[in-house]
Amino acid sequence: MMKVSVTVNTTDLTDLDLKQMVQLGIDCVDFGMGHSFKDVKEQGYPDLDSLLQLKKRLWSWGLEINRVTLPDITEDFMKDLPGSEIQIENSVNAVKVFGEAGIKIVRQRFKGDVFPGRSQSYKSIQRGGAVGRGESLGLLKEKSDTPTMEELEVWWSQFQKAYRPIVLTGLENDVKVAMHPSDTPHPDSPFGGIGLNRILDDFPQKNVGFVYCIGTRAEAGGSSLVIDEINHFGRKGRIFLVHFRNVRGSLPTAGAFEEAMLDDGDLNMFKILLELDKVGYQGCLNPDHVLTFAGDTPDLNENWAYSNIGWKHSSLGFAYSVGYIKALLNALVEFKGRPY
Repeated sequence: MMKVSVTVNTTDLTDLDLKQMVQLGIDCVDFGMGHSFKDVKEQGYPDLDSLLQLKKRLWSWGLEINRVTLPDITEDFMKDLPGSEIQIENSVNAVKVFGEAGIKIVRQRFKGDVFPGRSQSYKSIQRGGAVGRGESLGLLKEKSDTPTMEELEVWWSQFQKAYRPIVLTGLENDVKVAMHPSDTPHPDSPFGGIGLNRILDDFPQKNVGFVYCIGTRAEAGGSSLVIDEINHFGRKGRIFLVHFRNVRGSLPTAGAFEEAMLDDGDLNMFKILLELDKVGYQGCLNPDHVLTFAGDTPDLNENWAYSNIGWKHSSLGFAYSVGYIKALLNALVEFKGRPY
């Protein structure tokens, strides 16, 4: 049975946060930052007792932890600088802690999986003045250089070096390891369409898969690409979490894209849901990159200007998105003529 999750970027959730999540019908929480958990900054990985207390508190509201994020693999490691090997050890220890806490999905971030400075971000004004994120290739007059093939191969070698012990530790602890596609999906990004397949080629273990981001992949090629990839990765059982969002345009077709409301982009989100159901996907749908509605507090993260990624209570954007997803799930039951 598919569920609904939202991303939070802190463990300091108030009772108001949790109460509104329950009122909206949210089932699960995804933790988007590796440094959010207690003791990560001090010892390099989360504290088990604090994690179990957090899990118990969420349970008391009827909520579950769905996906968490490991401590970041930084530029120092990707450039193989002395002393950076401790980052692998921290991530491995984090997987063990999360596994002991019964958390089944982790994500690892890698510095350099995107190419900043290859497109221009801008404020997209949409229906009724709602604010979203846009990116354009043409508006950026001076683009940064794309790494060379040799540089990308060195980067991938470091990725393999880090990912292998993380994946194997996940196997030992019944934890799935999920990669998010490169966002923004510029050509030759490590975790673009070719890179996602390369991950599975290099790591065939069944606990390796994806936080499959519909919006990011639509930005790389539109609805047909998304449907093809859902069928390709979904029938292999490699989609562990879905970022369920819509966009207008794509980099190959329009040279630009804009994040959009679920009912107002290029993708038919019910058709996407049918494809997920067809391949047997039973995980969470996470709205992600929510637009800012009138009266909402905008996300001020400079890395994601005009995109609301982390949950905020009293957000009309999140309320709209969660309600829309739940309505689609109800419609799916009626469409198929059987209960889940």
